[in-house]
Amino acid sequence: MTAAPLLLTDLYIYPVKSLGGIRLTEAEVEPRGLRHDRRWLIVNDRNQFMTQRQTAAMAHLRVAPAYNGFLLSHQQRPELLPLFVPFVGTPEKTLFASIWDDMVFAWRARPECDEWLTEALGQPCKLVYMSDMVRRDVEPERNPEGQLVSFADGYPFLLIGRESLAELNGRLAQPVGMDRFRPNLVFSGGAAFAEDNWEQFQVGDLAFRAVRACGRCVFTTIDQHTARKSPDGEPLRTLATYRAQGSHVMFGQNVTGPGKGKLRVGASLTVNTRKG
Repeated sequence: MTAAPLLLTDLYIYPVKSLGGIRLTEAEVEPRGLRHDRRWLIVNDRNQFMTQRQTAAMAHLRVAPAYNGFLLSHQQRPELLPLFVPFVGTPEKTLFASIWDDMVFAWRARPECDEWLTEALGQPCKLVYMSDMVRRDVEPERNPEGQLVSFADGYPFLLIGRESLAELNGRLAQPVGMDRFRPNLVFSGGAAFAEDNWEQFQVGDLAFRAVRACGRCVFTTIDQHTARKSPDGEPLRTLATYRAQGSHVMFGQNVTGPGKGKLRVGASLTVNTRKG
């Protein structure tokens, strides 16, 4: 029996870190990842980055594509009219924002964006943009190519196979969606967790490198439709029974890319080299 070919089935960008994604049929590849992916960030009144890890209510905020930008809306508060945000910010006002161990020079959004988010999330916050002038590197010890990253946690791309999610869901009483794991690239074909041992691979004619597995956190326990945390810790609890490496639970691969090009859903994947 011939194995099913490896195919790119889904492309996602997340214009604002930790908010909802936009599914695309094609996407431009840039030095920091897919164009418009995680170039905006919400920070608190101390200019520290905010995510659903600490503020699960961020899952209530929906992101929809619009001309040259996107619309933010609150799924439970229709009185908050949708807010338009352009894909690219402007340098009228700036600040330094902290994300993990990095301090990043950022451009501030319009005041009405801060006001809308403050009302939507019930706490003071600001919206900031990463310009092309900013250099934020992938972790140096694993980054001989000098790859850059946006406001993503650490890498420009996250890759997950559909079979990996299907295998996990086969172990769960209540299946979860791929949105719990926030990939950029989703593929079909191959065995569950086949991506674990990939190293150099191609999507169409573009070359990528799977650097290391992605450690997962409490984010995966938040229902992206209700903003509620799973009371039984799923799916993280089940993942920990068979996907633990030391103190970390792994799902998906952190990936670096070619810096430019175009990806299209339906493109074939070819594995050129494997780890170890």
